[in-house]
Amino acid sequence: MANLIYLLQEYGVLIVFIVVLVEQMGAPIPAYPVLIVAGALAMNGGTPLPGVLAVALAGCVMADLFWFSAGRRYGKRILKLLCRISLSPDYCVSQTEDNFRKWGVKSMVVAKFIPGFNTIAPPMAGAMGTRLSLFLAFSLVGGLLWSLTGILIGVYFNENIDEVLEILSTMGGTALAVLGILLALFVLFKYVERRRFQRAMQTERINVEQLRALLDAGHEPVMVDARSATARQLDPPVPGALPVDGNLAALLGALPRDRHIVVYCSCPNDVTAASVAKQLHDQGYALARPLHGGLEAYNSAFRAGETIVVGEQVPAVDAPR
Repeated sequence: MANLIYLLQEYGVLIVFIVVLVEQMGAPIPAYPVLIVAGALAMNGGTPLPGVLAVALAGCVMADLFWFSAGRRYGKRILKLLCRISLSPDYCVSQTEDNFRKWGVKSMVVAKFIPGFNTIAPPMAGAMGTRLSLFLAFSLVGGLLWSLTGILIGVYFNENIDEVLEILSTMGGTALAVLGILLALFVLFKYVERRRFQRAMQTERINVEQLRALLDAGHEPVMVDARSATARQLDPPVPGALPVDGNLAALLGALPRDRHIVVYCSCPNDVTAASVAKQLHDQGYALARPLHGGLEAYNSAFRAGETIVVGEQVPAVDAPR
């Protein structure tokens, strides 16, 4: 711990930049304590406040630009990758899509204050085709607000910083051990939570080969799109598919109970489709199943230009207002 304090005092600007950049790239490294200490040290002869703010803002914007570019180039694939490695349950993509749909690029102003959303919002903006100049403007505002908040907390408590640093130095390796144990417990808790969630969503799935077999046998499955409206803008839906739009109750009256219902999404582990299919099962729709692999598997099996017949779809219902 003494070495860390020394590094902050001697190389404050560089340490602040590296920690902020790495955290904003998605690593589970808390940058706010560094900003707070740097802000306090600035009031006690350390790096001037403008310098601390400038490097923190640079780290934020550089990370945002990286993920924005990745989203623009790889689209939905980069979002699925980020959520696949996330410790949170697999609502990751759909939650981000809903938030981004509601607030648009303006969500970048508060994204850094929301765990998880700060890493996924920039690639979502890129995937949605947001103008770079507009994205940069809101990224700068959000980065400035986030960085300045941490620094000002340090400024406010600068008179107590010496006492805090002395306590940390005295604790030394004990503090690191405690932090390590807490971090390990947090990771274990999130992993157990994720596994419990996945077990709850386990249900029989239908794959694209089975779907094709149903079609060849003359069945007329009803396709249900469990994705958000934002996801449907990024990837066109299956022709004739009925959107859930977060309001399954509005769809129930239109769904036949005697036909196969195939629910698909584009999220990791088909979790949204599995959730919708499970709710349909609970409502008595015994032939409802999630599509294994989701829209990506469907598009791979039924190539562009190939016409398939899913039967006469049930009448469309109005999207919830």
